[in-house]
Amino acid sequence: MDAVTYPDENVARFLNGRLVPVRVPHNHKPLAEKFGIKWTPTLITLDSEGKESHRTVGFLGPQELIPSLLLGMGKAYFEAGGFAEAIALFDEILGDAPGSDSAPEAVFLRAVALYKSTKDPKPLRIAYDKLTSDYPGSEWTKRAYPYRLIG
Repeated sequence: MDAVTYPDENVARFLNGRLVPVRVPHNHKPLAEKFGIKWTPTLITLDSEGKESHRTVGFLGPQELIPSLLLGMGKAYFEAGGFAEAIALFDEILGDAPGSDSAPEAVFLRAVALYKSTKDPKPLRIAYDKLTSDYPGSEWTKRAYPYRLIG
């Protein structure tokens, strides 16, 4: 990723402007052990308390790294009950990188965040329909399958 992804202007701007990037050698003790690093690159998004919210293992190109990091940020907010902030980050993925590997999970989690914040189940059905039409082979489409029953 040093040769391709990190030098990308958009990636550098994103990392330096929206995150606190920390690079840890794969054999660093105790962090590599604490986070169970088994392969590099391993990218872990932590919440403000240092709890892991998202992990990727292996190379990500510039077009996939930013959506993956946004997903991790959104999941951190989601897990903390910050549904509006999570939804905004999931919307950013869907607006800027709808073809990314992170997009189907963003559709799913966006709908769950909407449901949890409003108690209205309609976004779950809308998400199922979107996943079925735009991401039919995604595991998130399969996970949303029960939502097809929502009227």
